[in-house]
Amino acid sequence: MGESPANNIEQITSSVNKEPLVAILLCTYNGQEFLQEQLDSFATQTHRNWALYVSDDGSTDATLEIIAQFAKKVGEHKVTLFKGPRKGFAANFLSLIHHNEITADYYAFSDQDDIWLPKKLEVATKWLNTQDANVSALYCSRTILIDAKGKVFGKSDLFLRPPSFANALVQSIGGGNTMVLNRAARNLISAHSPDDGIISHDWWVYILVSGNEGAIQYDSTGHVLYRQHGGNLVGMNGTWMARVKRAILLFRGRFRRWNDHHELLITSHIGFLTPNNFQLFRQFCLVRQCDFFARVRGLKNSPFYRQTRLGNMGLVIGNAFKKV
Repeated sequence: MGESPANNIEQITSSVNKEPLVAILLCTYNGQEFLQEQLDSFATQTHRNWALYVSDDGSTDATLEIIAQFAKKVGEHKVTLFKGPRKGFAANFLSLIHHNEITADYYAFSDQDDIWLPKKLEVATKWLNTQDANVSALYCSRTILIDAKGKVFGKSDLFLRPPSFANALVQSIGGGNTMVLNRAARNLISAHSPDDGIISHDWWVYILVSGNEGAIQYDSTGHVLYRQHGGNLVGMNGTWMARVKRAILLFRGRFRRWNDHHELLITSHIGFLTPNNFQLFRQFCLVRQCDFFARVRGLKNSPFYRQTRLGNMGLVIGNAFKKV
């Protein structure tokens, strides 16, 4: 596997017909069961100009051997391996986005157990190519759900309302495994410490880009086969069982703890917000802290929203009981 990312990029860029270079940021940990299928799906992408950067969090199974064999197959100059921080999946992904030696036009997060459909990168890069390179841009999408054996059994929730900071404060709409960023978005993310104890890297990315008034595309067509199995660190939330579980966690206080943490993070990095979103953030903080009746009125009549009617009902009820 390659040892000099800068040299790797020169070789890769010169070998493909001026397609933008995509850095695939893959995090692994004991992923031998499904990893090969994910790697093989990279090799079948119609967008050919990519380089793979793997951050392994201390695998003790055959993960590293599988990666090494893949590097031999596609060319060792296309694969670079790093040692992960061993602080959880979010810290691992953020460690990759902060690697200064990883330089590309676009950056795509990848889980170790999914499968990318062949046009996943092509679709994302076509949209990103239409955006101002100086403005943060984030592509994300719906997912197609598969079980441990690879059988399709559904899709993630379809979101129809526009992405925005008012939505990002109360909901993450795009899974990290679907996200592709431009360099401006990468720079925005890497300006903030990877050691901030961020709970969910994809939600934090959505907050940052929307809060900075970046361009966001939510693609209603899924291009990722999102595998649901017992080893998922973070699972899908589109089934009724998942919704019930999420409601239970809401009233146990998890959602509020996450929002408390986001509030602290945003406050400590307040400069990324545009003036309008700064005022929106202040309003959000006030709504969360006022008395019972003011909380109900404040959130019900506020600009903050989740993507579904049921989600918005839960938001108002949860805030009434100080769980948001």
